[in-house]
Amino acid sequence: MLDIEGLALTSADRTLLREPAVGGVVLFTRNYESPEQLADLVSTIRAVRSPPLLIAVDLESGRVQRFREGFSAIPPMRQLGRQYDSDPAAALSLAKSAGWLIASELRAMDIDLSFAPCVDIDWGVSEIIGNRAFHKTPDVVAELAGSFAVGMRSAGMAAIGKHFPGHGAVVADSHKALPVDRRSYGDLLDDMQPYERMIRKRQLAGVMLAHVVYAELDPLPAGFSAYWIQNQLRSQLRFDGAVFCDDLSMQATETFGSMPARAKLALEAGCDMVLVCNDRPAASTTVASLRESSNPLSLVRLARLHGTGHVMRESLLASDEWHAATDRLHHWLDRPELKLDA
Repeated sequence: MLDIEGLALTSADRTLLREPAVGGVVLFTRNYESPEQLADLVSTIRAVRSPPLLIAVDLESGRVQRFREGFSAIPPMRQLGRQYDSDPAAALSLAKSAGWLIASELRAMDIDLSFAPCVDIDWGVSEIIGNRAFHKTPDVVAELAGSFAVGMRSAGMAAIGKHFPGHGAVVADSHKALPVDRRSYGDLLDDMQPYERMIRKRQLAGVMLAHVVYAELDPLPAGFSAYWIQNQLRSQLRFDGAVFCDDLSMQATETFGSMPARAKLALEAGCDMVLVCNDRPAASTTVASLRESSNPLSLVRLARLHGTGHVMRESLLASDEWHAATDRLHHWLDRPELKLDA
C-alpha cells in the first residue's frame, strides 16, 4: 500500500499504481482539499486498476483525522472512556455512533478503509497513543472498540484494530525511534485481551502490527515477527483476517535493512500487506523487488476489505440517521469536561 504526493494523480503515480505488487493507496491530509476534489481523486484511483485498489486513510478521531473541513469532528476516544466510567450504556451507544459516522462519511466518498479503531490500552506513558486510547482497562477497551467496530460495519466498512499486540506501554514514538517493551508475556496479556474478545466476536477484519520490540519474547518488531503474527495472532487468537505492517518508512524500522528487505521480512513473517509511505524512490524499488511475489491467501483476505453500500454524499447528509448521529456527538462534545478536586 503506497501513498501519493498531491491532490490528483500524476502520470508517475498511475504507472507505479499499475505495478502488480501494489494493492492499495493510503491517503493523507496533503491529498485532501474538499469533498469534491476527494471524490474526483478516489474515482481516478479506482480507474487505474481492475479489480480496483483498496483505498484507505487514517481517520480515528481527535488528532488522527486526515480530512477535517467537510467531515464531522469526532472527539478523542479517551472521552468515550470517561463517559463509560459514569454511564456505560451511553458510552457504548456513542461509540457505535462514532464508528458509523466515520465510516459512513468515508464510504460516501467511496473510501474502503479507515485504520481504526485504536485498541491500545491507555497505560499513561505513551504520548503517541495518549488520548487515542479508549481506556486503561482492557475490558472497557474491548467493549468500546467493539461497539465502534459494529458501527463501522453497519456503514459498510471493515474495522482494522491497531497496534497489535499493544503500543500503549512504551514511551518512544515509533515514527521517530524503535520502542522496546520489556514486559513479560503474562503482562502483555492485558494488551491482547481486547483483540481476543473482538476476534472471537468477528468484529475485526484486519489488524495492524506495532513497530515495537517485545524484548522478552522476540528481538524483532512485531510487524517483522512470525512469533507475533503466526504463533500469537493466527494460532493463539485464531485470527483469519488481514494483517497489515505499519509504515515501513517509520524510523523504528530503519535498522532492519533496505526498504525492499524490510518489506520481504514483514511478508515472510506473515503480513498480508505492508505500507510504504513518504519515500517514493524506496516505494518504487520495493514494488519492483516484489513484482513476482504473490500470496493467494493474502489476496483473498484483502479482497474482503473492500467497502460495501456506497451511498452518495448528498443522500447521506440529508438522511435522518446522519443528522441524529451528528446531533448526538455534537451534544456530547459540547458538554464541559468533568473535573474533580484533588
